[in-house]
This record gives sequence, C-alpha cells and structure tokens, in this order.
Amino acid sequence: MRDLGAGFRYLLKGQKWVGRHGRQYGFGLLPGLITLVLYAGALVALALWGSGLIDWATPFADDWADPWAGLFRGFLTAVLFALALLLCVLTFTAMTLLVGQPFYESLSERVDRDVSPDGTAPESDLPLWRELWISARDSLRIVARAAVWAVMLFALGFVPVAGQTVVPVIGLFVTGFFLTEELTAVALQRRGVEVRERLALLRSRKTLVWGFGTPLALAFLVPFVAVFLMPGAVAGATLMARDLTGEETEDGDGAAKRQEDVNAP
Repeated sequence: MRDLGAGFRYLLKGQKWVGRHGRQYGFGLLPGLITLVLYAGALVALALWGSGLIDWATPFADDWADPWAGLFRGFLTAVLFALALLLCVLTFTAMTLLVGQPFYESLSERVDRDVSPDGTAPESDLPLWRELWISARDSLRIVARAAVWAVMLFALGFVPVAGQTVVPVIGLFVTGFFLTEELTAVALQRRGVEVRERLALLRSRKTLVWGFGTPLALAFLVPFVAVFLMPGAVAGATLMARDLTGEETEDGDGAAKRQEDVNAP
C-alpha cells in the first residue's frame, strides 16, 4: 500500500514540477494538442462514414427483413465506434509521445538534472532518427499488447453484472499500467533499458505503477484533459523511473533553492 501512495505522489510531483517551469510546460502541450486534433478528425470521419463502411462489409444483410438489417448494422456501427474510442484512449499517450519525442526528451532531461544530486542527467548517444525508430517500434509492441487487452475486456463487458462493475475497474488498472510504461519509457530509454526490461521492472513494482497510472488513466478518459496533464505526467514518470532504477533523488525545490543561494551575490 505504501507504493500505491508513492506512485500517486510522483504524479502530483510531476504536475508541480511543470507548474514551476512554465516554459517547459508550454512546449510540452504542443504534441498533445496535435495528437488531439488528429484523433478528433479520425473519430469525426468514423462517425460520418462508419455506417457506410459497415453496410459495405455486410452485404449478406441486404436481403434481411426490416428492421433486422438496420438493427444489426446499427449495433455493429456502435461497436466499431466504441472500439475506436477505446483504442484512442489506449494509444493517445503512445502517439503523443511519438509526435513529441524531442519535446518530452528535453523535458525529462531537465527533470533529471533538477533532482539529481550532481545536476547531471543520463543522455542517449543515439542520433534522433534512431531514437524515433526505437520509440515507434516499442510503442507498436505496447499498443499491440494493449489492443489485445482492450478487445478482451470489451468482450467481457457483455457479461451480466461483472461486465458493468468489475471489468471497468480492471480496465482502468490495465490502462494505467500501459500508460505508465509509455511515460517512463522516455526516461528509461535514455538509460538504455529495453522494452522487455522495462516491463519486468514495472511488474516488479505493480502497486507503485498502479498508484501513478490508474488515476492518470481515469483522467485520460477525457483526451482534452490528457493534453494538459501530459507534460506533468512525463515529469512525474521521470521521477518514478529514478526510483525504479535506484537512483538518488533530491527534492526539486531544495535543488532550486541551493542554486539560488549559489547565484546570490
């Protein structure tokens, strides 16, 4: 239970950190806004032409008597839109991190330097194109795993009682785990931690991960909210990554105060 509270505190500390660094926060908003516009456009297109796509995919229902063909196709259209919405929630973080790789990389490094006792941050020696490739490859792997969980949980949602009570709660915890993996990947990738090692590291501290990711998953159900929380989530995930790798961390406020004392005449 202690780890559960620690995870939530990292989430709050990350939001507090970006609150003290307005410029970093402003830059961190841009990728989320871009991704939100892209996803909103895709969902609007699906809402406009989804029924036509279902009609095209179900020619066998053309000869069905009314109202069965309309009900069947209407149900499939609703299922298609619900699945698309669920995938948007699950993949929003991965896509935003991919779009904003340079922004979040810089933000994560700033957090590392701010809380590191010696004022340094781990740096990747890889060129930007290589980092983007690794990030895209790893994100696809995580999204594939998340999609399997999404389909399974969606199917279980039709189970009476449990589908409307237990399954949504499990879904939040699963989503929180994958959100945390994507967010900590920014800091852990700079440390040379591969995706399998990251997953093993996170599984070893599940309650810490859930304490961080589950409240975030609940907030991220509203993509517009996710845009504003993303910079702080990256900052908090960087702090948590330091905990997971056993690195010493100093309080950001104390570090800032010492720096002011050094610069004072």
